[in-house]
Amino acid sequence: MEDEEVKAALRRRALGFETDEIVEEYAFQEGEAVLLKRKVTKKTVPPDMTAAKMLLEGEMPAASLSDEQLAAEKARLLRQLKEGKEG
Repeated sequence: MEDEEVKAALRRRALGFETDEIVEEYAFQEGEAVLLKRKVTKKTVPPDMTAAKMLLEGEMPAASLSDEQLAAEKARLLRQLKEGKEG
């Protein structure tokens, strides 16, 4: 199960993703913490080529691929990255 979670996280990092970044400010009033301000910002994490490389090396070692297979895999990954940015 953990192996699949790691692969899913690696795939997410390789393709890029959006997340919410939450910043909260507190103050103490009468001994209790009171929320003063909360800011939620959408953050885009770009695709990570190192993660993509790790993912691919785990699925198929690059040394065993021909030049044509490497070119096809490169084209497939570039399509995935482009679709991830648009979608």
